[in-house]
Amino acid sequence: MGETSIPIPAPAHPSHGCVTPGASLPWTQPTVHVRGSRIVTVATAGPDVDRVAFARHYAAANPRAALLDYGGAVIGPGLIDVHVHLNEPGREEWEGIPTGTAAAAAGGLTTLLDMPLNSEPCTNTVADLRAKRAAIRAGARVDVGAWGGVVPGNARDARALRALARAGARGFKSFLSPSGMAAFPNVSLADVAAAIPVLKRLGAPYLLHAELVDGDVPPGAEPRSYAEFLARRPARYERAAVHAVLDILRKDTTPARPGFVVHFVHLVSSSLLPALAAAKAEGLPVSVETCPHYLLFSADDVADGDTRFSCMPPIRSAANREALWRGLADGTIDLLASDHSPAPPALKHLDSGNFRGAWGGIAGLQYGLPASWHGAAQHGVGLPAFFRAWAAAPARLAALSARKGALRPGFDADLVVFDPSAPADTGAGGRQHRHKVTPYHDLQLRGRVLATFVRGQQVFDSEKGVAQQACGRYV
Repeated sequence: MGETSIPIPAPAHPSHGCVTPGASLPWTQPTVHVRGSRIVTVATAGPDVDRVAFARHYAAANPRAALLDYGGAVIGPGLIDVHVHLNEPGREEWEGIPTGTAAAAAGGLTTLLDMPLNSEPCTNTVADLRAKRAAIRAGARVDVGAWGGVVPGNARDARALRALARAGARGFKSFLSPSGMAAFPNVSLADVAAAIPVLKRLGAPYLLHAELVDGDVPPGAEPRSYAEFLARRPARYERAAVHAVLDILRKDTTPARPGFVVHFVHLVSSSLLPALAAAKAEGLPVSVETCPHYLLFSADDVADGDTRFSCMPPIRSAANREALWRGLADGTIDLLASDHSPAPPALKHLDSGNFRGAWGGIAGLQYGLPASWHGAAQHGVGLPAFFRAWAAAPARLAALSARKGALRPGFDADLVVFDPSAPADTGAGGRQHRHKVTPYHDLQLRGRVLATFVRGQQVFDSEKGVAQQACGRYV
């Protein structure tokens, strides 16, 4: 894109219009002016000014700019998903960067942070990270960064972690429970306690899959039963892990550089929200994420044998879901992320419906926006809070907030245009994921993505589909 002006109309209701998390723009008639890859201005007019007249006036004042008019749609900063498994290099048959980033573009996502697993090799060394960066440069349709892995082999090796950070890892990830990959073994609490001082000195975020499996699990007799699956993965695993890590943080006195935070990924157990809110009030460096599937679905929606819903931690009760919405609305939960973790259909055991054997991951990268927007308004989460959770807070976690996560002059022109009232396209025909198995299939959700721009280049149009050019960069 050379030079473009995108006018946005006065809102039909207070949720519509231009959304700039953290800024004080009024709900008026803004026009986002893009030159090259950057936002030049976000110009505003009074609410009583005719939208078309204002757009024409602005275009006349900027004659070199093409004018894109999206009518009554919302324009916001492109969504940033900090929890994605693209599975490349090495497991392209699970997803791969071309299809995963195409799904992101169709879903209004402009930046992804790829987890250190389930690629082969996992991203635990500088050489592993270089291989991933090369794959991203070759095939990404949106911008992609990567988290490095903290595993027992490097958790106490300050030099190795420092080298990974210098090579471009935006932070680090560990599992406290088995990850499902032998190449990415889980750490112990002692490993976490050893890694935290190193990551504090680096100013690097530390992402944790926080479950401590205690082995005291009922034997169970029916592998198709979702109730039995829940009983075999109780919420106490998550509670034990989070409380143990908070205790480690309280005891560690190492000074932290800006950027360090312990980030609890995919929080499910709402009973932890008071403790996490108290930890934040205490000044502990913690951050919390949950996922659209935990906000949209409850255990009541999962039929026995429907392993499309298999994930770890599992989807819990409707009451738990409502409490997670409250945690998002009050800020205890900082951000949303998809935890997109697809697998070949055979590994989901759809025929047998065996929850014990099915791959524990949900394919949802393309549907994060409508899946979370669908219930947002009725739960007190308006557009500013929605974009904080999907753009500003993820940008801050990944140390990208100097150029991404908001509509501001000088920032990357990463934009999503969506109609908050229109039905989302959840049919298989428009699905960009490599595999079509997802619990979002044919759901009636509100929030249709109309266009996505990455650094000023349009990568998705709802009429034309995903652009074929791989314009994404490593960030």
